[in-house]
This record gives sequence, structure tokens and C-alpha cells, in this order.
Amino acid sequence: MPEYITACPRNCYSTCTMKIRVTNGRLRMIEPHPGNLATPEGVCLKGLSYIERVYSPDRILYPLVKNTSGKFERISWADAFQLISSHLIRLRDKHGPQSILYYTGSGTKGILNQIGMNFWRLFGGCTATYGDLCWPAGLEATRLTLGENKHNTPWDLANAKLIIMWGKNPAETNIHQMLFLEQALEKGSKLVVIDPRRTQSSEQATLFIQPRPGTDGALALAVANLLINANQIDHKFINRYVAGFKPFAQLVRNYSGQRAAEICEIPESQIDQLAELIAMTKPVTINAGFGMQRYTNSGQTMRAIIALLALTGNIGKPGSGWIFANLQSHIFNPVKDPIAFYPPVESDGVVRISISTSKLGTDILNSTNPPVKMIWVERGNPVTQNPDTNKVRTAFRSLEYRVVIDQFLTDTAQEADLVLPAKTMFEQTDIIGAYWHPYIQLKQKVIESPGEVKPESEIYYLLARQLGFEVKNIPDLIPSPGDDQTEHFLNKKLEAFPGLSIQALARAPILAPGNQEIAFCDFRFATPSGKIELLSLQAEEMWGINTLPDFKEPEESVRTGPEKEKYPLYFLTPNTKNSIHSQFNNLKLIRNFSAAPSLEMHPSDAGERNIKMGDSVRIYNDRGELIIKVTYNLSLKKGCVALHNGWWIGKGGTVNFCSFGRETDIGYGAAFHDNLVQVEALQ
Repeated sequence: MPEYITACPRNCYSTCTMKIRVTNGRLRMIEPHPGNLATPEGVCLKGLSYIERVYSPDRILYPLVKNTSGKFERISWADAFQLISSHLIRLRDKHGPQSILYYTGSGTKGILNQIGMNFWRLFGGCTATYGDLCWPAGLEATRLTLGENKHNTPWDLANAKLIIMWGKNPAETNIHQMLFLEQALEKGSKLVVIDPRRTQSSEQATLFIQPRPGTDGALALAVANLLINANQIDHKFINRYVAGFKPFAQLVRNYSGQRAAEICEIPESQIDQLAELIAMTKPVTINAGFGMQRYTNSGQTMRAIIALLALTGNIGKPGSGWIFANLQSHIFNPVKDPIAFYPPVESDGVVRISISTSKLGTDILNSTNPPVKMIWVERGNPVTQNPDTNKVRTAFRSLEYRVVIDQFLTDTAQEADLVLPAKTMFEQTDIIGAYWHPYIQLKQKVIESPGEVKPESEIYYLLARQLGFEVKNIPDLIPSPGDDQTEHFLNKKLEAFPGLSIQALARAPILAPGNQEIAFCDFRFATPSGKIELLSLQAEEMWGINTLPDFKEPEESVRTGPEKEKYPLYFLTPNTKNSIHSQFNNLKLIRNFSAAPSLEMHPSDAGERNIKMGDSVRIYNDRGELIIKVTYNLSLKKGCVALHNGWWIGKGGTVNFCSFGRETDIGYGAAFHDNLVQVEALQ
């Protein structure tokens, strides 16, 4: 049985290395590969479901066109290319190439993803999005403070004496990290978990804190105040490596433990306890989750939390530091921290970057000069996953033509005029990095595509030929069909990095060139001052926020705003280990473990509304509603309700019926979690 080494390209911390066994051209087994020190114990449930994903009877295997009755029917590739080219030429001639919106999600990582934009530049241009749904406020907060996004290797966590999981639940979202967390705890380390939800990750915590959503910044500033007042800070480290300490120390005087306790709705004693643990323990690692930086105040929150490590000298040393994003494997990108460099601009006159990912529906509807008339979607499911689903769906339906490339008929694909079948990870070779560990990996082709599935690169190449592009201009930007051409294209990208080649990567994952196992161990920080910046002039210049990480309430909060009484509940929409956002939930294997969505609700909140366990309820605000059954959860902070995101509309409803399209304070992120709702029992 032939065995191959490959890697999972999903948008997930782990980016697992795996061994694949194939018999007679068919996938037969997926096994762990210990060559990746971050994922030695193998794939998760989602990874094990890949065989079903490849051979699912629901998988799209042929181009599908929507007929006049609104049903999809199979057409040939020749007819599909003719349809696409006719609409592209018509819209380009009438409105210009920027009337076509090229939308890409993060469903699959890989070098070949850049081919899409290469095509649109050859076409003469397009409109593109800026910002990101996932993590940009945290990326930009880290860049402003530390200079770049990197952290210690995952296995270094075992060296920490105090680990703070701040808004992160690795037992669900980063399961391979649990191995190193367990190693640290076995050696006597202490764990703090800060989260409005009591998750599986908090079961071994020395201290568990449940702040009111969106108030973590006030908690961090109060802890900083206590550390400074008690003189439990590292003066030598601050003097050598930290800029802005004095004005920061002045700022935090405004945040007593008593004030923060009132803001966060937690006992003041817990703030004292957290400060004492940080003061009395070294080394300290703080690991922040992505969900916490999806509020309108979240960039400042993340800056305030990083400051705790700077004050105590817990940066650049084994077992210490800030874990958020490790982009050391992103060696193929022109810039490693791209979010801040993609504001709305008229770019180079070819690609117009003018549609906010966070405000996708609104921006499409409001686009002018030229208006957006067509959309091309790949590697994403924006109807389900972008804020304000009703507005996104309205925007999609306002367009003249919609093309979606996907493996399944997702909610977004259902809105398309033409759906093209997408490859799976096993059907084309590519090279991928990661954002938790520092490995470069080969995602190796191991089987042929079923039906008439074509890799996206081949779709673009054949469409370019259909449009009459100069053949000589194509191969360097879009490889011609065939495995040899794909490998030639990838090897050209690897030439700048001695030691990296497809042949070498086929044997084992390779640590990225220049990787620092202990991030910032040279104490060099790529900030304007060359130091860790608690005071950042760029924060004000680029984003119009305080140079210091001050706290203010999120725009949508039960403390402020006109809707606070009408909608008194925070709507938390966390991830689950059974899916990656809207991926995998449609598979039978996964549905055995999570058959249907349910709303988690504290019994006290439910009782106030005469809602019983198992009742069907309406979750609603002015933006939309869902009908879901209720599950009681005593571990949820009162005043919060929770529903895992990622469910398709036809499988129970997307949480984004209720979210609003607004951006985070920095980084052009999606402030999904500024989201208040009411819940009522159905009669």
C-alpha cells in the first residue's frame, strides 16, 4: 500500500503532518506523522473525516449551472468557460474590469492561491477585499507592540511555569497544544483561564475568571496597575527594551482593582490573585485566542495584555512570551504582517481594494465608479461566515452574475449562477506554511480528481486561453495543466531558499529558514523605536486611537448604546472541534458527534424568560433571527448565550443572521462579537 507524506491545508492552528495510504488510486488510511514536533499524535476528527469528504456523494464533480427554475444542472466545461468569458467580457466592456469582485476566503492555504490574482491582473483588473474575518486586530496589536508576529515554538510551552489562556480554548480549537500544556502541568506549572465560558480547557486551572464580554482590556490594565504599585516589575528589562513605560504607568492609575471588577463583573479578589500569580511566577506565557479580538475595542485590549509580559520581562526567554500568531513560516509572502498594508486604496490602477471583508454586503451594495456587477468566490463561504448574512445575501442577489468554486453546495454556492467543482487537498501538490508552528510543508498530490474536477490553477489557465490572453504571458503566472508544470512552478518559488525543494519536503516537514525557536531571543523589535512599544505613535497615526492601550466599551454593549435594554444578552459564537467554521459539518461522520445546533443558556437567564431545557427559541435582534433549541449550561456566564458558528442555513441557521458588519478598532478585522440579542420561547 503506497504511503505518502502530506499536510492539512485548512485554516487551523495545527496544520498537521500526516501519512496517507493509497490502494488502487483510492485513499485508504490517514495516520500521524511524528516528523512534525507540533502535531506528533496525529490528525483530529476532522482530519479523519477527509476520506468521507473526498468520496462524499454530495461532492460537486461537474460544473453546475442554475436553470430558469432555480435548480442546478450539469454542463460541460466548454459551456462553463463560454458562459464565464461572455459575462467577463460584457461587464469589462460596459463597466470596466473593476466591476468584477474577486472574493477569496481562507479555507485552504497554499502558494497556488496567488494564481487567482495573477489571472485577474492579466484580465485587466478587478475589485478585491481588504481586512480579514479572523485575526487582524490581534496581528496589528502585536505588530504595533512587538514589531512582528512570531512566538516560541509550540513545544516550548512545556517550559512555562505560568500559562494564561486568555480567551482561548485549545481543547476545542488547538487540540495539539494540549500535549504541551499537559507536559507543563505535570511539571508543576499553573494554569489560568480567562473566558466567559467555562470550557474543557479550564478544568485544570488554578484560577478561572469569567469577565463580561469585551472587557478584558480593563482587566489587563488593572493587573498592570497592581504590578506597578507593588513594584513587582522587571525594571532592568523595561529600561533596556521597553518604550513608553512612564505614560503607560500613568494611564493604568485609572484602573484600580475595584474599578476593573465593576467593569468586568468579576470579584476583585480574582484580579489580585491574577496579579500575584504573574508577579511571583517566571516564566509566564500568555496565549490569547482569536475570538477575544473580534470586538470594536479589541486591538487596544490585545496591546494591554501584551504589556503585562513587557512589564515583567517575560519576552524573549524560554517558557515565556506572547502566543497569538507565528508567521515565521510565511516566507513566500511579500510582507509577513499584511493586514495593516491593505487599506481601501485604488492600488495600482488595476486592482481596486475597496470592499471591506467585514462589511461585505453593505460595501457591495454601495460600490460605485464602477459598481460591482459580478462576483467570483473561491475558498470561502461568505453568505454563512461574513457578518450580517441577510445583507450579504441581498448584495449577492443584486449582482448580475455569480461564480463560486467549491466542493459542496454551501449557502454561498446555492446563491451562484455557476458552480465549479473544487479539488480536495489530495488532488494537487502545493506548499504551505502555518500560523502556530514554524514548519514549511508539502501538501502532496496522492490521488486523481474524481469526475471532472479541475484544480483552480487549471481553471484559470483554461479561462485565460478562452479569453485569448497571450500564451507567452501565462506560464510564469499560471502553470499550464499537468503535475510537472505545477511542480516546476512551485520549485521556482523555492529557489530563493536553499534546502527547500519538493523532493526534500516530500520526505518530511522542514523548519522555516531563520526560524527562532524562542521568539525575540535577540531582543530586537521591528518597531520604530527598536523596543517594545507600550506607547505607539503608529497607533494614532494609522488607526486614530490612543497611543496608549486605553479601555473603552465595545460599540454594542449592555452598558452603553440605544439597544442595551431591548437586547440584553451577549451572543457568543465560538468555534468547535467538530468543524472549522462552516467546513465539515455537512459530513455524516461529524454529524454523529454534533447532529444539530443548540443554544447554550444559563438556567437563570432561561428561567427569567420561561424557557425550559429543550424548548425551541427565537434568538433575534434588529438584524435577523434564528430558531434553535435550548440547552442549559451552568458554566456559562449569566447574561451570555452561546451558539457554535459555522452551521449552514439549511442545517439550522448561521449565527451571522444576528451579527453586524463593523470593523475592529485596528487591522480592519470583523467585530462579530459586538452582538447583543434577545431570546424568547416559541409559543
